[in-house]
Amino acid sequence: MSENKPSELSYEDAREQLIEVVRTLEAGGTTLAESLSLWERGEELAKICQNALDGARARLDAVLGAEQDED
Repeated sequence: MSENKPSELSYEDAREQLIEVVRTLEAGGTTLAESLSLWERGEELAKICQNALDGARARLDAVLGAEQDED
């Protein structure tokens, strides 16, 4: 799993890494320290994904709002 800086990750990359973090945590077999580190990384990745989705929603709302203003 690549550990890019959060600001360098696209939504797709962050999502893929988050999936891997979840799989690893669900599989078990990690120490408490490793699990906590993975959980923290997962939180960072989830925030990146949420921010990307929020940005996309804002862009869509702006376009839809502009289209409604034209009608």
